[in-house]
Amino acid sequence: MGPLKGIRVIDLTSVVLGPMATQVLADYGADVIKLEAVEGDLMRANGLSRNRSMSSTFMNLNRNKRSVALNLKTSEGLEAAKALIQSADVLVHNMRTKAINKLGLGYEDVARINPSIVYCAATGFGDDGTYSGQPAFDDVIQGACGLASLVGHETGKPEYPPTLLADKVAGLATANAVMGALVHKIRSGEGQYVEVPMFETMVAFTMTEHMGGNGFQPSIGPAGYSRLLKGGRKPTPTKDGYLALLPYTENHWKAFFSALGRQDLFDKYDLTNRHERNKRIQELYADLRSVTVNFTSQELMTLCRKLDIPVTEIFSIDNIHEHEHLRSVQLFEVLEHPTEGNVVAIRPTALFSKTPSRITRHAPNIGEQTDEVLGELGYSADFILQTRK
Repeated sequence: MGPLKGIRVIDLTSVVLGPMATQVLADYGADVIKLEAVEGDLMRANGLSRNRSMSSTFMNLNRNKRSVALNLKTSEGLEAAKALIQSADVLVHNMRTKAINKLGLGYEDVARINPSIVYCAATGFGDDGTYSGQPAFDDVIQGACGLASLVGHETGKPEYPPTLLADKVAGLATANAVMGALVHKIRSGEGQYVEVPMFETMVAFTMTEHMGGNGFQPSIGPAGYSRLLKGGRKPTPTKDGYLALLPYTENHWKAFFSALGRQDLFDKYDLTNRHERNKRIQELYADLRSVTVNFTSQELMTLCRKLDIPVTEIFSIDNIHEHEHLRSVQLFEVLEHPTEGNVVAIRPTALFSKTPSRITRHAPNIGEQTDEVLGELGYSADFILQTRK
């Protein structure tokens, strides 16, 4: 199952960034073997859990994988890891370069074992830069890349968005990079070293729409996308709550104001000229909010649906699972886990007509498939026991 069926990935990652990347590969059908320390991935203990070492966050990041627990500081553990690497198409890690080199599993070491391997290092800062080797976690990267400043731009006080955005974006970028290198490997037979630096990835992500005047040389104005920074785009207040409501085109604005009996507001602005509209966008959104507070959310939802204007209720993380669309597409699946009972999993969202991706394996307990995987390589039970000590 899945477009990556037949591809074996050695997953030497932990926490969020790396496991997010390898989860995508696993969901797409790759045989992802998660090499864990005998005490397990740190994320096993973070968040809510029924049983120790099986948090909901860990399970969401590590379904469709097989867990092999090894002590890589023993000769047996390292030998087993290298044997797995010989059998693999891809290795992914998010350790610092010095640390993995010290283990004897840096790129040069691995390429000697398996010259055709795609070796992907998800680093904090690019190894050829001045911050090479600096510790990097989600908060640090959010602060460094400009994101925290953007979130707090109105108050002047930087804020972190309450989601591990840097980890997850860099994780998706890592998965994309691996798949690009796999295409080259399939075409040429050549492996290669791939580096996905978290900091550079997040600067590129954050600045896509915010280059502003700095997108020219010399600069013609400040950085930032004014529609977001100064445009006043916020959740739209209604008589009984809030909506995410966005008249976007000239026809949207005209139809919306006309339907609510406010042709005067359409006439107030030169809404036929996008450039002129953008110059007064903050004022325009303020007038929009002064109108919407006189109507209920349902009244505005009905109107916007009729006029084909983008709109939605604002859902919370507590009730998003009740969204009627998500129910209809069965995004949340209830699965029976052998040790954790019924668990709710978020199914793969990419839909392949010929090679569907789906959840075929529950998130593993620490080392759950060690005997199975090393047995496939021909190791004896006695040797396997030594790899864990």
